Amino acid sequence: MSFVAEPVAAARAAPSPRSVLIVEADDTTWRTLSVFCGYRVVLAILVGGAFAFLNRFFNFGIVSPGSVLPTVVSYTIASLVLLVPARLREPSLMVQVTAGVLVDVIAIVMLMYASGGVRSGLGVMLLVSLAAAGLITRGRLAFFHAALAALAILLEQTFQMWRYDASLQDFLQAGLTSAAFFATAGLASRLARYARTSEQIAEERKVDLANLSQINELVIRDMQDGILVVDATGRIRQSNPRAMQLLGAMPQGRWPALGDYSPEIASLLEAWRRGSETTFMQLRGPRATGELQVHFVPIGVGNPAPTVIFVGDVGRMRQQAQQLKLVALGRLTASIAHEIRNPLSSIGHAAELLEEDKGLGEPEQRLLEIIRGNVTRLDRIVQEVLYLNRRDRAQPEAIDASAYLAQFAQEFCATEKAPNGCLDVQVRTSQRLMFDKQHLDQVLWNLARNAWRHSRKLAGSVRIIASPSPVPGRLQIEIIDDGPGPSREAQAHLFEPFFTTEAHGTGLGLYIARELCEGNGARIEYVEGSGHGHFRIILKGA
Repeated sequence: MSFVAEPVAAARAAPSPRSVLIVEADDTTWRTLSVFCGYRVVLAILVGGAFAFLNRFFNFGIVSPGSVLPTVVSYTIASLVLLVPARLREPSLMVQVTAGVLVDVIAIVMLMYASGGVRSGLGVMLLVSLAAAGLITRGRLAFFHAALAALAILLEQTFQMWRYDASLQDFLQAGLTSAAFFATAGLASRLARYARTSEQIAEERKVDLANLSQINELVIRDMQDGILVVDATGRIRQSNPRAMQLLGAMPQGRWPALGDYSPEIASLLEAWRRGSETTFMQLRGPRATGELQVHFVPIGVGNPAPTVIFVGDVGRMRQQAQQLKLVALGRLTASIAHEIRNPLSSIGHAAELLEEDKGLGEPEQRLLEIIRGNVTRLDRIVQEVLYLNRRDRAQPEAIDASAYLAQFAQEFCATEKAPNGCLDVQVRTSQRLMFDKQHLDQVLWNLARNAWRHSRKLAGSVRIIASPSPVPGRLQIEIIDDGPGPSREAQAHLFEPFFTTEAHGTGLGLYIARELCEGNGARIEYVEGSGHGHFRIILKGA
């Protein structure tokens, strides 16, 4: 995920506009200058039109009528000329703004001279030019422009007194106009700085919000809990991928109804909205996800209010808690198993030595048989406990399925004293099995032994079928017996450690088989609905 870059970082480190003549030009500044130049062209045309057609209202040129037309024509031409470099953005911004203000000052002061000086009121038009210049420059240069305008106004009024004997009181109006120039320039510059600062802050907040939105999206997408956002009418407005993994694919169409997607959650939501005090509710997942837990959180206002539904995998939570326990338990049992193994070997060896005594009677032989049976049972328990720590030692290799399973069936029948043909081996693929051979022995021995124990013990009672898996690039090995299979209550606990239905079992066989499969990148599962014992191993093919 790529976060949004922060474009205002340089602006944070830049000096305050109060300490510079003019700020660095950006795209907004150049566009504002173009608008200002366009305003100047319109102003020159309007003044020319007013002089030509409405002069009886405006009284342009009452002192020097011959000066108005050349001034207006020159002002229009200069305004058009200034529009070109503003569009080209050459030369510098300071030069263009200063040139524009200078043109405005000269043209408007000339119009004031021709129209009777400061009494004409034309000096007010310079306020717009100075305000625009202050908004563009946003620096001390605005006061220089105000000083140019004020000096021109005062010089023009001095000329009026010298040439036309204007009243001394007109200097007061000229001074007030000059003060207005400085006030306008300062106010425009300050407002521009405030606007620019607000724009920078808004840009920073925009970047922060964009980053926060991306982070939230990433967190919601990768959450281990499913999320459904449901409005007051029961429509699903938003969901994350985990929700579809737990509950299935979302129905087609925009904003599907929760009742169509998951009727169980919809009924729980209705019960919760009616005032149920239960905060967390459990239900059975529609897929092979096991038990689920839902949690409702209202958002916003309304009756009913929009709701966020958190869907958690209870089985995953229990498995994580169980794994923490088993880590410590595995270390403890492994150390205990090693300590038991040495005296157990001594007991077995001592029993073998006693068997060599020809003078032992039948009671003693019976006692030795009990010792041998219990030594064998304890040794098997130790072996299973030691296998708890062998998951991460897998060394997968390519195994020929036909030869391996044929040899396995032969050894199984010999070891378990089962009749030949008790295992019906079927290989329906030419691909090799990618698995650690020692681990695969342990897994298949455990599954085949359980299948034979619960079968009818006839020829072909246990079938081992190797075939391609529906998953591309994978193979599957199925172990099926003709027995009744585990009860529905027991199926949910088959792969839990220390769960067993046998009086002399340890409950570690299937758990170790699952751990060894996961260590080899495979998966073992119980297939429901066949009416018999049916396990499936999905593994890599080569």
